[in-house]
Amino acid sequence: MGKRHVIFSIIMAMLIPVSASGLTLEKIKFGDFSNWVTRHITESKAIGGAKKTIYAIGPTQTIDGNKAYSPGGGSPWASSNVYARVSGITKASNTVEPVVLNGEKMAKLSTKMEHVKVLGLINMDVMVTGTLFLGKIREPISSTSSPYSKMEMGMPYTKRPKALVFDYKVDMPNVNTRVKSTGFGSKKTLQGRDQAEVYVLLQKRWEDEKGNIHALRVGTGRERYNKSVPLTKGHQLAINYGDITKKPFYKPYMGLLNGSKAYYAYNSKGKLVPVQEEGWAPADATPTHVLVMASTTCGEAFIGTEGLTMYIDNVAFGF
Repeated sequence: MGKRHVIFSIIMAMLIPVSASGLTLEKIKFGDFSNWVTRHITESKAIGGAKKTIYAIGPTQTIDGNKAYSPGGGSPWASSNVYARVSGITKASNTVEPVVLNGEKMAKLSTKMEHVKVLGLINMDVMVTGTLFLGKIREPISSTSSPYSKMEMGMPYTKRPKALVFDYKVDMPNVNTRVKSTGFGSKKTLQGRDQAEVYVLLQKRWEDEKGNIHALRVGTGRERYNKSVPLTKGHQLAINYGDITKKPFYKPYMGLLNGSKAYYAYNSKGKLVPVQEEGWAPADATPTHVLVMASTTCGEAFIGTEGLTMYIDNVAFGF
């Protein structure tokens, strides 16, 4: 091989994206889940006064005390881990945490049953699921009603990636039932297999003069997992643009999010309002926001399969 050929080969190698996925990757900040905030919360004496540790994704630090948390250091991530104060009772829940798997730190999402005892007289079981998403949670949570109304979903984003790329693993219990347990009344066993899921949604949003937020769906990538999946590196969740309802891969759960399914965002008046998706944008539209979520359930709040676990790492946009 001649010297000129060698130099040309080196230059070409430098131009090719170094990526197992074959795409040029744009990493989401803190999406390697190597940095975590450790929070120490003391629950109310009425429910035992336990000291709980819960986690957030952001610059490494430890926060002691019952303090409302907002993501710092430019972290765009929030989770189902919350500090709640309902009717004077302080409670903490942790379903997303750091774990080392095959030598790499990543996020572990779990579905579990929270047991609450009030003064030794009342025993309550609440089904909680692990969810990780781009956005914010308004703490402290003051009620269990309308969970979406406590979450700001999504972040500003104007690019058009081909895929969401990530590493993941799913541990799925071999059962075809779910449990509904809100803490009020008896637990109910429901037929049907729960599923973990990951999605990426691109929206074009605008606000009217009354502060209502409207949106068109620009791009969609959404998949569910109903069985265990071994650790998979560089998985690509394709993003499809425009109206996908006539495409062969379309599933009802990929549809528009409106009505009771709408997620929330802050409007220009500082109020958290639902974002109503009113239609599908043209296939060449430019988005204004992106939503990314991973969860150990695909159903309603307080419904899940105990033990369903997802691990996720190295989340990036692929171009």
